Amino acid sequence: MITLSLPSPAQPLLPPSSKTLNPSRQNIIPSSDSSKNPNFEPLKNRLIRQLDVGHLRHAISTLDLMTQQKAPPDLTTYSILLKSCIRFHNFQLGKLVHRKLIQSGLELDSVVLNTLISLYSKCGDTETARSIFEGMGSRRDLVSWSAMVSCYANNNMEWQAICTFLDMLELGFYPNEYCFTAMIRACSNAKYSWIGEIIYGSVLKTGYFEADVCVGCELIDMFAKSSGDLGSAYKVFEKMPERNLVTWTLMITRFAQLGCARDAIDMFLDMELSGYAPDRFTYSSVLSACTKLGLLALGKQLHSRVICFGLALDVCVGCSLVNMYAKCAADGLVDDSRKAFDRMPAHNVMSWTAIITAYVQSGECDKEAIELFCRMIFCQIQPNQFSFSSVLKACVNLSDPYIGEQVYGYAVKLGLASVNCVGNSLISMYAKSGRMEDARKAFDILFEKNLVSYNAIVDG
Repeated sequence: MITLSLPSPAQPLLPPSSKTLNPSRQNIIPSSDSSKNPNFEPLKNRLIRQLDVGHLRHAISTLDLMTQQKAPPDLTTYSILLKSCIRFHNFQLGKLVHRKLIQSGLELDSVVLNTLISLYSKCGDTETARSIFEGMGSRRDLVSWSAMVSCYANNNMEWQAICTFLDMLELGFYPNEYCFTAMIRACSNAKYSWIGEIIYGSVLKTGYFEADVCVGCELIDMFAKSSGDLGSAYKVFEKMPERNLVTWTLMITRFAQLGCARDAIDMFLDMELSGYAPDRFTYSSVLSACTKLGLLALGKQLHSRVICFGLALDVCVGCSLVNMYAKCAADGLVDDSRKAFDRMPAHNVMSWTAIITAYVQSGECDKEAIELFCRMIFCQIQPNQFSFSSVLKACVNLSDPYIGEQVYGYAVKLGLASVNCVGNSLISMYAKSGRMEDARKAFDILFEKNLVSYNAIVDG
């Protein structure tokens, strides 16, 4: 049994200033005499300009040039470059910069080390992040602890995040809003939701709930994800002194996802009355709510609006439109779904899967669904488990296990064969083709069986 007790702060807590969390560049003292070289400042400024426009590789070339011209980069330069690699999600280049930083022989300070923890956290290398964190020793500060808690929370290592948070408290560090946010994220499942409720109480007492909208958003997500408790999630939403578009969209999305589509639409209307302009994520969620309620007329009105605002070409909105027209069309035709799909300038696995599923669900276009699946592969878009599940259902409807076996072979190659929805579709295909022995084999190799799995084998 964990006893979670947060120490009371000596004075009322206010959100830490950016100065505390992100020391200015002037506070980082170069560990070399490179600044005396007349080429140092011009080259450093060139590197910063290159980073400002996202030219990371050019910036690294400038970094090498500084060394060649005997004006080696200082810690500030490396720190700026590492943060840019994180910002542009180019983690391989970030690792390259880390190697160059080690070769430079500079003594690393906590600012650079914290940035390195963040780099390896975001690329999923928790072991390296932990190694850097543990090697910091007495140089670990609140940012270091928050980064490590966040690292574990973002990489599905919830227990490690909780333990790290507790270790931090024992050493006398008091969490800030970033640390609280990461900790709440770690508690966003049924197993640790009780710890999340304790954190919620602490956040209210310390004033971080009122001070940072991100804390409120994580609390909404925690209640929604851990137990589907939309009542508590909505109470958090109502208590928030400040709401923004992200907060409204999050609440609308969770209502739509968890069976409260009518509430999602009501919230959408309330949001507009409050003066917030919906974005692509908002429209995508409210279109999904219309789909679940079969509100084709409202969905068409929303479609007109997204066209007016230039959002109809977005992949998320496009997928929602494809899905809505497929499921809400009274005659089962997929013409409108196909038009929405064809208007999209670029496609990803979500949009391809949406249109394939639309054709399968229409009941009369299974051959076209298989052709679309082949086109998707030809366009070098790798199918996911839902793509495979839908196209296998098309094979079931066509009573064509031969094509289905080829599709399944590709699923095996991609490591998706044991996923429930794929395995269930395969069982159904074999069972409806009268090949019960093959259906039983497909059933037996499923890693996890659910009610659909048993129904598929029994129906056969």
